[in-house]
Amino acid sequence: MSCVVEIAEYAGHHPVNYKNDRSMMMKKIGFFLTLIVFLLAFPRLGFAASADTHIYLDGLELSQPSNAQAGNVKGSVMVPIRVIVEGLGYDVGWEKASGTVTIKQGDTELKLLIDKDQALVGDQSVTLAAAPFLLNNTTMVPLRFVSESMGLKVSWDNKEKSAYLYSPEGGAAGEILPGKGTSLPSDSGETMVNNPEQEQGNGYITETTAHINGVSFSDNKLMIAVDRAVQPNAFAMFGPDRIVVDIPMASFGETFALDSANKGELLVTDNPAVSKIRYSLFDSTTSTIRFVIDLNSSSQFSITNAGDGLVIIDLAGQSTIPNLPTESNGTRVVLIDAGHGGSDPGTSSPTRLEKDFNLAIALKVEALLKLEPNITAVMNRSDDTTLTLKNRPNLANSIKADIFVSIHANSVDKSVKTNPSGTETYYTREDSIALANVIHKHLVQATGLNDRKVRQKNLLVTRETTMPAVLLESGYLSNSFDEAVLFDPIAQDRIAAGIVAGIKEYFGL
Repeated sequence: MSCVVEIAEYAGHHPVNYKNDRSMMMKKIGFFLTLIVFLLAFPRLGFAASADTHIYLDGLELSQPSNAQAGNVKGSVMVPIRVIVEGLGYDVGWEKASGTVTIKQGDTELKLLIDKDQALVGDQSVTLAAAPFLLNNTTMVPLRFVSESMGLKVSWDNKEKSAYLYSPEGGAAGEILPGKGTSLPSDSGETMVNNPEQEQGNGYITETTAHINGVSFSDNKLMIAVDRAVQPNAFAMFGPDRIVVDIPMASFGETFALDSANKGELLVTDNPAVSKIRYSLFDSTTSTIRFVIDLNSSSQFSITNAGDGLVIIDLAGQSTIPNLPTESNGTRVVLIDAGHGGSDPGTSSPTRLEKDFNLAIALKVEALLKLEPNITAVMNRSDDTTLTLKNRPNLANSIKADIFVSIHANSVDKSVKTNPSGTETYYTREDSIALANVIHKHLVQATGLNDRKVRQKNLLVTRETTMPAVLLESGYLSNSFDEAVLFDPIAQDRIAAGIVAGIKEYFGL
C-alpha cells in the first residue's frame, strides 16, 4: 500500500514551473500515465461512497471519516470497521507491516488481513463475503461480516445510503463470535430491505399460504385479517422509528388494496404517534408480507395472535409509565429493566427463554424494594410486553430515576468451542462504576457462579441513561449448570435479594 501513499503524497505537491525543464515535463507525463495504469489496475479506488452515507448504531449516527465512508463495491456494502468497533467499545489495532487489523473484546481476538477474504475469530477461520481493503488508511470490511461475526443485526437502505446496526441489549450482543447474528440474504447483493417499497414480487404461493384479506388501524391498534393461522414476527426499528410486522407464508387476498407496484399504504390521520402504515411483499422466497407502522415517536407495543383470523399490534405508546409519586419525598427512585419481552425473547437454552428469567427476577426485586421505605421501585415491564430498546432509557430519564438496573441472562452461540459460565456486570459511563462494583459483588455471592468481573461495554441502555446504569448478566443459559441455577426458585430469591442488597449499599441504606 506504500505505492498509494507515495502517489497521494506526490499528487499533493504544489505545481512546479516546468516551462524550461523538458526532463521534468517528461517525468510529469510519465507520472500521469503511471497513475492511469494504477487506477485501472485497482478498480476499488472507484469506491461508490458519498458524503451522504450514514451508519447508525442503535439509532445513533456514528461519525465516519470524510474520505472513507460506507458504500457499495461490486455488490458488497463495505463499511469502515474502526467506526463500528469503537462505537461498540472494542479495542482495535493496526499492524502496517503485515496488513493485519486486530479487534479485541474481552478475551476474544479477531484478526483481519487486508486483501484476504479469510479472517480468524480466536483460532477459528471464517470466510468473508469480500476481502477487506484500505481506503485512505481506513480499513473497509463487508457489512455481512459485521452481522455474522459481531452478533449484530444489520441492514442497508440503498435508497437512503444508510447502514443500520442493532445490538440487542444483554445476551451475547456485541460479542465477537463466528456465525452469530442475522445474516444478510445471500442473493441480495448485501442489501437487507428494511423498507417494503424496496422489494416487490409475486411470492411463492402454496396451498398452505395464508391470505391477508384486510388491514385497519383504530384505537391505537393495527389489525390484520388473515384466513388461517399465521406466525407473525414483530420488532421495532429506529432511524426513523417504526414497528415492523413480518408474516411469512402469506399473500395478499384478491380484495386487498394494492397499487400497480404490488404495494399499499394506509394513512393515519387521528393518531399523533403514527403517520401511516405501509405494506408490501418483503421476501418472495418465504412469501413474507411486511407491514411497517411509521411512528412520529417511539412506542411500546404488544402483539395478539390467537389464531382466530386476526393479528393485533397494540401500541402501548409511552403512556404506560408505572405508578410514581409526583414528589419523591426524599426516596430514591430505582428503574428496574426486565430485559427483552413479548416478541423479543432474548437468548435461550434448549428449553428456556431469557425474557422469562429476566421478568421473574425483576418482579422479585420489585417486591423486595417495596419493603424499603426509602426506595421507590419502577418497572419497565411487569408482564410479557414488547418494549422498544429506546424506550427503556427514555422512561428512566423521563421519571428522573436515581439508578437504572437492567436484568439479563447471557449465552454464547453453539458453534463456539468454549462453554463459559459465570456472572458479569456491564456499565458504559464512568459515573456507573461504583454502582456496577457494589451490585456485582452481591450478585456473584448470590449466584455462586464464576466471577467474570465488571466490564465496560457500549450498550444503548447503559449509555443513553442520564443516571448511573448497569446491565446484569447473572449467568449463561448456554451452560446447563448456569441454566439450572438461574431457573431454580430458591436461587432466584437469592439473586433478587443480592441485587437489592447491592442497591441498598450503593445508597448507604
